[in-house]
Amino acid sequence: MRYSINIPNFGDFADAQTVGRVAVEAEAAGWDALFVWDHVVHRKRDRRTFGEPWMLLTAAALATTRIKLGPMVTPLPRRRPQQVARQVATLDNLSGGRVIFGAGLGGPIEDEYGSFGEPTDPRLLAAMLDEGLGLLDRYWSGQPVTHDGAHYRVDDVTLLPTPVQRPRVPVWIGGYWPRRRPMRRAAHWDGAIPLFLSALHGHPPPVEEVRELVAYLRDQRDDGAEAPFEVVLGGASPLDAAAARDLLGPLVDAGATWWDERKPIDEEITRLEPVLRRIEAGPPDF
Repeated sequence: MRYSINIPNFGDFADAQTVGRVAVEAEAAGWDALFVWDHVVHRKRDRRTFGEPWMLLTAAALATTRIKLGPMVTPLPRRRPQQVARQVATLDNLSGGRVIFGAGLGGPIEDEYGSFGEPTDPRLLAAMLDEGLGLLDRYWSGQPVTHDGAHYRVDDVTLLPTPVQRPRVPVWIGGYWPRRRPMRRAAHWDGAIPLFLSALHGHPPPVEEVRELVAYLRDQRDDGAEAPFEVVLGGASPLDAAAARDLLGPLVDAGATWWDERKPIDEEITRLEPVLRRIEAGPPDF
């Protein structure tokens, strides 16, 4: 199992220098990755201060040499695929091939899309996500792209440079379980970032549901269960080694490959000091 730190792009973490410091501390403490949220307003009634996630990730890349970096997750339907392709490729080159691209619909949809006059029909957004992901894969190939789809049109465009990682930057897909469609989408890429309707953000999911999810993902994989595929679970893990083993052992047995350290969504999630304390304690002792 590998271990990541998960932070929002608001509150204390809206500042790029702060995110660079978080990345340095995470790398020094032995964590494997840092993932940053990609929100414009999140819940707009809260009127928080936000940082642009690609700027924050750039600060993290410049301050580190080892840890993986990426958004968790970028709502691709509210961005232009060609711009995202360029941002990911630039960051992958800057970091020496350390980017993992997390994608999904994002939310809350009314706040993040509707507030700006964007479509809010989840089925339409899902179709845009699927078409956009296909375009990213083609853009990152470095080959000419011509495309006439339901939502995007491209006329003989080649985007260079390509990402460092070949054949592409790993793509992980977020979504809620037990909803099948997001996880079916994830099965066709490189990893799944499931949230669980039965477990709030920052709380570990039920082991039996993880088993059901992993079995479903394996059944949906085009190339079978032998190809590398990541299952990313998350929550707040205990510092006590025995308690961490009791928590993570059954999840690993069920098929988890990453543990993403996430705080519950409350005011503490926006503050630097509690996050630094958890980072400095190191990954779970499993």
